[in-house]
Order: sequence, then C-alpha cells, then structure tokens
Amino acid sequence: MSAPSVEASGAVGAPDVEVVLRKAGRTKIRYPARLLADDGTRVTVRAPWAGAGVRDFGFVRFEPGDVFVEHFWRDRWYAVKEVYAAGGTLKGWYCDVTRPATVESTVLTIEDLDLDLWCSADRTTILRLDEDEFTESTLPTADPAAAAAALQALDDLEALAKAGDSFPRTGL
Repeated sequence: MSAPSVEASGAVGAPDVEVVLRKAGRTKIRYPARLLADDGTRVTVRAPWAGAGVRDFGFVRFEPGDVFVEHFWRDRWYAVKEVYAAGGTLKGWYCDVTRPATVESTVLTIEDLDLDLWCSADRTTILRLDEDEFTESTLPTADPAAAAAALQALDDLEALAKAGDSFPRTGL
C-alpha cells in the first residue's frame, strides 16, 4: 500500500513540497519543489537546479537557472528528470535508479541506488552512468533483490531512451 499522496493532503500546487534524496542511509540533498501532479502512482514536481554553482559532467552542465521537471513513481525503481536551460530549452533527461518513491504529507523521498542514465534532448547521446560505483557499493551483496531490480531499471531506462518518445516531456 502506498503512502498518502501529496494531492490527498491538500498540498497540490503548494511551493513547499520537499524532495529528499537519500543515498546509503544518509540524506544526500533536500530541496523545495512545486507539485505539478500526483495520480497516486506518479508524482511530478518542478524545481530549480538545487546544486551549488555549476556541475559540469562533460556531456551536460547543470547550472543556476536550470529547471528540472521531475517524475517519481511509487511502483518503479527510477526517477526521470527533464532538464531545461534557463531559457526553456530542453537539455535532456537525467534518470536516477532509485527505490520506489514514498510520499508522506508533503515530503517525497527516494533512495538513490548509484546507477544513472543520461539521454540528450536530441536522443543522440544515451549514457549509462556510475555502474562502477554500483558494483563497488554494498547493495549487490547486502540486498541482491534490490540490486537486481536496480539493474533491470537501468536496462528499462535505456530501452525507453532508445524508444524515441517514451520519456515524459511536460515542458515548462
């Protein structure tokens, strides 16, 4: 059974939904977001780039002014984030492999499982990321079922990226 939805709590459209990203039992980042939708399975929020300064991955730069439209599922092992430049141009999709999202009141929590995928806006660049971190983590031995679900989620994300129009595109 899923946690009560943010929508059911009366917080639809509230600017103070908090997204909490946890990794290895610790909070990695928390940030406020605007709730766009919650249908009981998928939660969609909009948030400005929450990092400090510019983060240059080589294949994409996240920087102040960027806007993320983020999709989290209560029944899937990943999150898909549409990344827009300050001017509204889609940069691409950054996907995190996570445990299914939980929502309690106005707090949306996900647990990062190290694996990520990047898909550029023109879909010419699709990159599987951090597989070495995943292999070196304790998850494969500590929770083999979760590790298998995480690897399957990465495969699913890659298939969606290659399918062409399967990633959400909400726009700004």
